[in-house]
Amino acid sequence: MKILIEKRFGEIEQVLRDTLRQSADAIDRAGQLMQKACLERRGIFLFGNGGSAADAQHVAGELNGRFLKERRPLKAQALVGDAATMTCIANDYGYEQVFARQLQANAEVSDIAFGFSTSGNSPNVIAAFKAAKAIGMKTIALTGKGGGALVDVADILIEIQSAFTPHIQEAGMVVYHCLCEQVDNAFGE
Repeated sequence: MKILIEKRFGEIEQVLRDTLRQSADAIDRAGQLMQKACLERRGIFLFGNGGSAADAQHVAGELNGRFLKERRPLKAQALVGDAATMTCIANDYGYEQVFARQLQANAEVSDIAFGFSTSGNSPNVIAAFKAAKAIGMKTIALTGKGGGALVDVADILIEIQSAFTPHIQEAGMVVYHCLCEQVDNAFGE
């Protein structure tokens, strides 16, 4: 078991180094976009499936509550927590539309759609990005290596340098905590 532990720790260390080298600029651009939106009281809508849904909720909580310092609550919503809405949309329009319909109902021009997809190929995340573009939103995608189909629809693609889902999610947490800290820094000391 110790060999497995050492292996996984070594792998994630390398993934973090590679992601920093590949995606530092994208992370910085995403943080600046989120800062601007929060300062202008725009909304950030977050979504994904499975573990990515939990990541979306985690970020929304950090923004609605607080991350590292006291500041006003920020307008952020995870589109994954309302079972009645999600099942209604899935039943009537298909699971592919569960995030897109919520954006169409609630989002406005200059809001941000932030999608999590380890493969970059989740049909409902792709559909949401297309709906976001039609609304006039900016889009941020957090994906694994290669970015999948989200490469073609995201304004900013943050690509974790791994194809191993657990490492994508682990490194993703480092990324979105950096984004939350960058947002916090927009509100002074």
